[in-house]
Amino acid sequence: MSKPNVGVLGLGIIGSRVVENLRQSGHEVFVWSRSARAVPNFLASPREVAQAAGFIQIFVRDSKALLDSVKDMLPVLKAGHIVMNHATVSKKATHEAAKMVEDAGAAFLDAPFTGSKMAAQNAKLCYYIGGSATLLERARPVLEASAAKIMPLGSIGDAMVLKIVTNLVSSVIVEALAEAASITHANGIPLQRLLTALEGNANYSTLIGMKLPAIMNGDFEPHFSLRNMLKDADFARELAEEAKLALPALEITAEVMRQGVSAGHGDFDFSIIGKRLL
Repeated sequence: MSKPNVGVLGLGIIGSRVVENLRQSGHEVFVWSRSARAVPNFLASPREVAQAAGFIQIFVRDSKALLDSVKDMLPVLKAGHIVMNHATVSKKATHEAAKMVEDAGAAFLDAPFTGSKMAAQNAKLCYYIGGSATLLERARPVLEASAAKIMPLGSIGDAMVLKIVTNLVSSVIVEALAEAASITHANGIPLQRLLTALEGNANYSTLIGMKLPAIMNGDFEPHFSLRNMLKDADFARELAEEAKLALPALEITAEVMRQGVSAGHGDFDFSIIGKRLL
């Protein structure tokens, strides 16, 4: 059986790689991005993409870009369309986008992902899903083209909250890692020994295994940009303020990241926050 047409909005680090995975899986893919690209099936607007495809995957930068994309598609959305938002945006924007899509008669899945550049390239993303189980089963063959795991996690908005708070953990860990590296360096101990020590420690993780070598080697090629991690930290801060919660570790880390963005490092990998300490 022929596979359904898929539309992808946003051709950044992740979206561009998802497109390749979809095409390798046999889907006809139509794409749009704010920055025009000389790629096959590049269309002029989100609306044109929605006219060409029944499944829409959105990988734009932020809440405004998500809502702008949905508004542009509204005149052509209809029953049968499934719009999946993968961009990390605010919970409020997630609900607003879902309402617009559903009011147009189409369906919406809250579907942020975890995994950075290499996971996307190797079709190993993990999608967190908020929304109907029935819709997920319809969308599953499309998601599986770029996924190692697909995890149902509740209602629309729930998956986004969980994505935001998992990024909170990642950002605070990398700040702690950077501080540990600075103390190690100040005591004249090679950072390779810190890595060796951490490999035998209960707190060792894939994240530490990726980010400490990046800090050691000064290799800050973006896998997940500092600008995007700061955006997600600010979403976590908004959620905390709404719940009247104090998050001191996040506040400190967010300020460090904000200083990095102000210094012109926003498009580098977020592990660049370790550079200032060495």
